[in-house]
Amino acid sequence: MPEGLLMQFDEFVARRGVAKNRSEVVRDLVRDALVQSQCDEPGTEVMGTLTIVYNHHATDVQETLHNIQHANLGLFVSSTHVHVDEENCLESIILRGEAIDVRLMADRILGTKGVQHGGLFVTAVPIDA
Repeated sequence: MPEGLLMQFDEFVARRGVAKNRSEVVRDLVRDALVQSQCDEPGTEVMGTLTIVYNHHATDVQETLHNIQHANLGLFVSSTHVHVDEENCLESIILRGEAIDVRLMADRILGTKGVQHGGLFVTAVPIDA
């Protein structure tokens, strides 16, 4: 491995914590890649967390988000709503279903008028060590 790349990797390992060594971090990276690959397979059931930030004063954004969730109860497990400041809210939504359905629902919510920012993290059933 080129020395520069190894130095960058060692810095990455150090940021992961004192209990981590190169081998453990390589194992974690392989596991992450395998889980993400599994999430891309058709028919895979996944769970995901979708975090969004929106201005609750935006036209009908809260009502639209509630209507989407109520119309698709099978995908929505739970949500947590936090008031960031006088105007903005953060919502963390847990989704469960086939990977394609979860991703499409996340895209629908992220594309809702008034949603300013957000992201989806998806995971499949853990792979044995």
